[in-house]
Amino acid sequence: MNKASASKWFFLILIAFSSTYITAQDKPYNVFDYTTPGDYIIAGIEVKGAENRDNNAILSIARLKEGKTIKIPGEDISSGLKALWKLRLFDNIEINQTKVEGDKIYLEIVLTEKPTLSRHTYRGIKKVNHDDLNEKLEDIIRKGSIVTDDVKNLCALKIKEYYIEKGFLNPTINIIEEPDELKENTIKLIFDINKNERIKISNIDFIGNEEIHDRKLRKKMKETKRKANLFKKSKYVKSDYKTDKNAVIAYYNTQGYRDATIVNDTFYMNDDNEMEIELRITEGEQYYFGDIEWKGNTKYTDKQLSTILGITKGDIYNPEVLEKRLSFSLDGRDVSSLYLDDGYLFFSVDPVEKSITNHFVNLNMTIYEGAQATIDNVIIKGNDRTHEHVVRRELRTRPGEKFSRSDIIRSQREIMNLGYFNPENMDIQTPVNPEQGTVNIVYDLEERPSDQLELSAGYGGNSGLIGTLGVTFNNFSLRNIKDRSTWSPLPQGDGQKVNVRFQSNGRFFKSGNFSFTEPWLGGKRPNSLTVGGAWTSFNTTILGQGQLTIWRAFAGLGSQMKWPDDFFSRNTTLTLELIQMNDYANGQFRVTQNNQRINIISGSFKNFSIRQIFQRSSVNEPLYPRRGSRISLSAQLTFPYSLFRGDDFYKLDDNDRAFIQNELLAERGPGNPPSETELRTEYLEEENSRKFEWLEYHKWRLDVEWYYNIIDKLVFAFNAKMGLLGSYNDNIGTSPFERFELGGDGLSNQTIGITGKDIISLRGYEVQDLAENQEGGAGLFNKFTMEMRYPLSLNPSSTIYGLAFIQGGNSWAGFEDYNPFNLRRSAGLGARIFLPMFGLLGFDYGWGFDKSGNYGRLSVVLGFEPD
Repeated sequence: MNKASASKWFFLILIAFSSTYITAQDKPYNVFDYTTPGDYIIAGIEVKGAENRDNNAILSIARLKEGKTIKIPGEDISSGLKALWKLRLFDNIEINQTKVEGDKIYLEIVLTEKPTLSRHTYRGIKKVNHDDLNEKLEDIIRKGSIVTDDVKNLCALKIKEYYIEKGFLNPTINIIEEPDELKENTIKLIFDINKNERIKISNIDFIGNEEIHDRKLRKKMKETKRKANLFKKSKYVKSDYKTDKNAVIAYYNTQGYRDATIVNDTFYMNDDNEMEIELRITEGEQYYFGDIEWKGNTKYTDKQLSTILGITKGDIYNPEVLEKRLSFSLDGRDVSSLYLDDGYLFFSVDPVEKSITNHFVNLNMTIYEGAQATIDNVIIKGNDRTHEHVVRRELRTRPGEKFSRSDIIRSQREIMNLGYFNPENMDIQTPVNPEQGTVNIVYDLEERPSDQLELSAGYGGNSGLIGTLGVTFNNFSLRNIKDRSTWSPLPQGDGQKVNVRFQSNGRFFKSGNFSFTEPWLGGKRPNSLTVGGAWTSFNTTILGQGQLTIWRAFAGLGSQMKWPDDFFSRNTTLTLELIQMNDYANGQFRVTQNNQRINIISGSFKNFSIRQIFQRSSVNEPLYPRRGSRISLSAQLTFPYSLFRGDDFYKLDDNDRAFIQNELLAERGPGNPPSETELRTEYLEEENSRKFEWLEYHKWRLDVEWYYNIIDKLVFAFNAKMGLLGSYNDNIGTSPFERFELGGDGLSNQTIGITGKDIISLRGYEVQDLAENQEGGAGLFNKFTMEMRYPLSLNPSSTIYGLAFIQGGNSWAGFEDYNPFNLRRSAGLGARIFLPMFGLLGFDYGWGFDKSGNYGRLSVVLGFEPD
């Protein structure tokens, strides 16, 4: 054999050994003789070491199987190796021949699998960030997967992006790979993260802005703030910065600078390693609205449309205002609403800039009115517990009527005010059939719990601990009371309301009440009927302080009014009340005669009154109102009995005085006769018991609420309350009952001795801080409140919001003392939590500014919002 032939065979043998790993070193295999190449049939092939892989899949990828003819030496073995290496699943691959029998060869594929991922963790960061990072990496690394360098690099990139979004522009990520001792052939990854310092923005400068000050432009950059800003962290996030730049230009456009642009922006780091940003602006000229022409309108005249648009020639050109006046005004005063409320569902308007003359932009308003759309079907979905007719009777949208956007908005409000559905998940769809000119309206609802269980305890002064047990079923069904399948736990679904409540401390105090409300009496019109009764007993005779018992029954009829609009309603309630007192001094029912304070402690008093309420409410949601108002005016009147009785009907005669004197002597004994002053007081108490046996008065209340959604879910709430108690007869004077008591937390169900009065809360003040409360209550009061509210949760299972308030109020004996500017002022913080099964819980901490000591006071809210 010559040298050339020998070199050629040596080279072939070397290649075969390096690419196929067919070897006999330290193994019982024979060295394959490559000097005799030929074709061989694979008589058997075995895969070893692939514990977590499909052997058939490996053979398929290597393209080696029993019965296949391969050439040795040749490309079959080397191609199989290359295909398996491309999988990147193995640290080592060998293809060995185990024996050769003639033209048959037996092979084995020996694999060493790469370790798989068992778990990963983070080092150097707080645990609160772990879940966020896991979400970022969930599509990249999984338990049991092979971790390659590419995977690790991608993980590091995603983690960097996460921290860059938070303003940490230079994070470093070191990935540590360690064997996991808990499981064989697995590894764990440790992401060692160093966020480094957040890059703060030292300053944002604007260059070229001559008409709009830097301060206003910085305010438009909602996310990109300077370090000096107290309300938001200073950080640079590329996507937020881009949005903020667009906001700056959008603001210029609203000021008439339609050509304004940001020419360039520059970033550099100062000596304190803080970022400086400079934005160079070209403002351009200011533009104004010019002539506005309407085209295509047949339903309304140009003048009518221009009046609704509310834009006149010479107004600053503002595309945002133009868009709102055409289509998106929150108060519904826009051109689109004008058409959509009259059924023109296919309406569209296209404002086109016709020309620009001397900075005046002339517009053509091209209108397509289309045909009026008719409501075909009204579909209600998601009402799992509430019967469909309860929802449907609240709707203003009915099949066969013209489509109206305002009717849909009003229907949405009425559904929310039912309190049975989650307002956050309410969805209204309007699929259109253009060919037939019809539209379906779909109300997609989500039920939420509305029944309430009240179980509480409070301290009631002398009476000790008072326990309360109450249940309110807000979606009761009287007609299904015999159908056990509707009970959950009582029959429900018809929108009726049942309230049962009991209180007691076991010794001195017991109280119970019941009420039932049918909101749609007869089922055809929103006429409500409410009936109920209450009983209260204070028995402190064991302490020598007497007894008070009150029986009350009432019935009320309410209806919705059509004039001035259907936001108005009225309610008339007849109340029959019997008040019985026997030496009961805790009630502090008092009158003043001849500059002398007289207590009313005994007697039987009848309080028969009729109360008329007129109310207008456009509040959009009962638990967390964001917009709308509620105005309520009420008059509570009794019959003027004294006008039909003699002037001295209550005066005592000599026999009456003698009887009182003998009773006192018998009670005190002959050795301790009553003085003239004591007798005079007893005579006056008895006369007042007769004078007020039939209570007579006229009582007026005005309550105003207003809500405004400032931004996002931040709400401003204003509340004003005023009350007046008057008399028909000056000789009789103001009734000792039905007065106003201003101060404290307003929880009449938690404090003993205040029955028979309107309890008005005043945060930051105790009841004794107001002088009129020491005189038996006031005949006149007013109170004003402003609150800023923000929700922490609007979940149907728990509505939670915080609030900050300022408040002022005071009370007076009557108009002769009234001074509306003399208010007891307070301010503070609070929170409200509404749990469907337990009602309203909350607290307020207020600081009273007009009282001695000027210390704060905590008020607790249980079950209801105080008056």
